[in-house]
Amino acid sequence: MVRLLPIAPADLTPEQRALYERNREQIASGFTAFTTMREDGALLGPWGVFLYEPKVGQAHYDQIAAVTAMKRLPEAAKQVAILVIGARYRAAYELYAHAATAVEGGMGAAKIAMIAAGERPTDLTAEEAAAYDVSSALGAGGVLPGATYRAARDLFGQGGLNELVFWVGMYAQVSITLNAFDVPSEESFA
Repeated sequence: MVRLLPIAPADLTPEQRALYERNREQIASGFTAFTTMREDGALLGPWGVFLYEPKVGQAHYDQIAAVTAMKRLPEAAKQVAILVIGARYRAAYELYAHAATAVEGGMGAAKIAMIAAGERPTDLTAEEAAAYDVSSALGAGGVLPGATYRAARDLFGQGGLNELVFWVGMYAQVSITLNAFDVPSEESFA
């Protein structure tokens, strides 16, 4: 059972309201393939959780905006990385949301299912494979192996590899946060 209930817009503090409005803008800009809010406008998933701590939520929002603006990493590679991390942490909402986003971006359901199950698909593109390998290694802990680092850097450039690492770190934080508060994959609150 979810531990932090979504906050109805009428119940937001002024500090929460400012973050709420920014989050709604972020959602509208590209998070439309999955359910992000209740009918009453309460935000779901990580957006709803971060409203409980608006300063942390604002910092997270700013980090997402900064990394999104980099635009060096192909979208399919980014989604593979996010799915690998969601699978590593078994973060239900994260897997639900980014499976839908990956489908919307043209990734096949079988590939998504394998990644969500923690398996490396055999039909990954070179970019997807590099993203999978980096994300999987970082998710397992320890220093990223040199060969994996060099392969990704050679494929994406240093800036693209940097972006990939930032996505992995942010979605590890999101996955851990979602798990701490037991946010389900299909949120339906009374």
